[in-house]
Amino acid sequence: AIGATFAAMIGAGMLVRSISYEDSPGAKHLAWMMHSGVMGAVVAPLAFLGGPLLIRAAWYTAGIVGGLSTVAMCAPSEKFLNMGGPLGIGLGFVLASSIGSMFLPPTSAFGAGLYSVAVYGGLVLFGMFLLYDTQHVIKRAETLPYYGVKKYDPINACMGIYTDTLNIFIRVVSMLAGGGGGRR
Repeated sequence: AIGATFAAMIGAGMLVRSISYEDSPGAKHLAWMMHSGVMGAVVAPLAFLGGPLLIRAAWYTAGIVGGLSTVAMCAPSEKFLNMGGPLGIGLGFVLASSIGSMFLPPTSAFGAGLYSVAVYGGLVLFGMFLLYDTQHVIKRAETLPYYGVKKYDPINACMGIYTDTLNIFIRVVSMLAGGGGGRR
């Protein structure tokens, strides 16, 4: 099931990126809706945590994404575009800790450390990715020529922001469900 889920996510993402926006915008939008549906099906089991927790997590995510996107848009001189290398290293670190936390229980000291790196470090990392991707979209939209060989594709350009937002939401839900989300 995990392999099929990964295959569906990767296949839907590749389908969206492969369709030309200029030649068939209707097909591009349908493929994007299918990709969003697949990603929604992957996130759907979070609904078992309850509506109030998810609504609060959605509001927190909206605040985080709105604030960081505003910072990225207002930052001078493409300040966050130089973070590509460190972000790649951080992604590898968070990915390794996520895989390690699947095999080690969070009750052990090392397992709890890996889980914390995966959740809290992932939240910081995807917040930084949001800054980077937002400035990358702005830079690409400003520099690609209108009559050039390669046209600007707004859906492909914003797929990174979409996945960053989804990852931030998942981490906020994890924090609220495990940390202080169950207050009575």
